[in-house]
Parts: sequence; structure tokens; C-alpha cells
Amino acid sequence: MFRWKPDRPFAVFDIEATGTNPRTDRIIDLAIVKILPSGEMETHEFRVNPGIPIPPASTQIHGIRDEDVKDCPPFERIAARVLELLAGCDLGGYNCVRYDIPLLAAELQRANLELDLAGRRIIDAQRIFHLREPRDLSAALQFYCGETHREAHGALADALATIRVLEGQFEKYPDLPTGADELSAYCFPSQPDWIDRAGRFKWRDGEAVLNFGKKAGQTLREVARNDSAFLKWMLKSDFAPDTQKIVRDAMEGRFPTPEAGPLKGGVLGMRVPDGESRGVSPDAPPE
Repeated sequence: MFRWKPDRPFAVFDIEATGTNPRTDRIIDLAIVKILPSGEMETHEFRVNPGIPIPPASTQIHGIRDEDVKDCPPFERIAARVLELLAGCDLGGYNCVRYDIPLLAAELQRANLELDLAGRRIIDAQRIFHLREPRDLSAALQFYCGETHREAHGALADALATIRVLEGQFEKYPDLPTGADELSAYCFPSQPDWIDRAGRFKWRDGEAVLNFGKKAGQTLREVARNDSAFLKWMLKSDFAPDTQKIVRDAMEGRFPTPEAGPLKGGVLGMRVPDGESRGVSPDAPPE
């Protein structure tokens, strides 16, 4: 299938939701396609009652209506099973860093569970595509595979289409890295002094310091001691789950140390390209 063989399960997943804001929107359709090191493929699909009305604008995209999910379980009833399926897996998807992973992490948090990204490689077919050919999933499938994506915005169809796009990318770009570590780093390059992969925190003399906005250069300990409102704002904003975990720990008196090692796999919170944004901008702290 791929020019690289996964050394552990690789879970490609796709989400359809009531909207795009992890804080206010809810999952209604979740598909996971696991590729095992043996090459075997497993598919899992969950339809969820979001507990809130599905906006007509969202229904126009994915075709799922309130009546379609009224008898489905709430997410909290499937949360443990989803974590079980993802345990020990690297993660993949199409635009998963900016959309699917933040939505999933928020839903799991509401169910008192956590999506632990430490040590996971994350491979986003959209990142490779946009680095080479800036288009959407349907165009990617046509460009790389010569196929029409007739079932766009169905979670399972999108996840399977993503796998086809990855296959096509390896065929078209023979110089792409073939190891999961290298391919993940190609999708999301980081700096050696960053603590989280978005670079919102970095090391300075063994201390975590903020690396953005008006607090840039201040230690996390200083901010936690003198301006807890800023950290509370970070928790309410669209920062990545791994960044927010550092903030939550700091508010409880736990701070990262270099001895603990880098937070590998936390590739969320990447700045949206071309000036696009969703929700609250991480660079616009409270007055």
C-alpha cells in the first residue's frame, strides 16, 4: 500500500460535526481506519447524537439531520471505545491537525478522558498536499489518483479517500520520506527548543517561557503566579490540546522540565496558512 511500512498501527480518522469550533460544536459521525503493521486494515464507524441541533448549513455539507441521529448514543458512551481503538496508534487524516484532532480531544475531555499525543507520529495528507499542490480532498483524489470523490463529506468515505491520496502522493513524489518519524517531521517541522510542537512554549535556561504575544519571554511560572487570567484565556481559546495541557498543569502547580523530554507528537495548534482563522486567535489575548 505505502512505500513505508507502518511499524505500529496507523489510524486514519475523519469526523463530521455540527460545526468547526471544538469548544461549542459536537461530533456526529466518526470513522477510524486502522492499518496494522501486517498490512491488514480495520474500519470502525460511529454515528453520534450530538445533544444539540445540527445547523442546516452543516447538514448541507454532510447530509446528516437531527432525525438521523436521534436514536444514536451520545459521545460519552463511545468515548472509551474510541480511545481503545486509538491506543498505541500513530494518527493520520486530512486536515486532522486543524480540525479532527482538536474536535476529538475536546469531546474526550468532556467525557473526562484525554487524547494523549505523546510519542505519536501524526501524518496529515493535507499538509503534504498543500506543500505540493494546494487544493482540497476531492481535488487531491482527482490529482493523485485520477478518481472522482463521489461520496465527499461522508466520514468513512473521506478517511478511505485520504488513504488513496497518501498512496498517490508516494507514487508522485519518490523523494518523500519513507519512515514515519521523518514523514511526520516533514509535515510539521519544529524547533529544538520548543516544548509543544506549535512553539507556544520554549525552553530558556531550563525553564518554560512563553513564545508568543505580549507575554513572550516571561516564564510560565511567572505568568501562573502573577496573571492566572491569561492562562484561563488560553484554556478558552483555540490552542492545541498539548499546549493546553501544559497550561492546565501549570495552573495546578506542575511545570514541564527538560529532564522529562520533549512532548513528542503534540503537533496541534499550527498557525492556519494564508491568513485563515477559526475561533479566537491565539495571538489576541484579553485586554
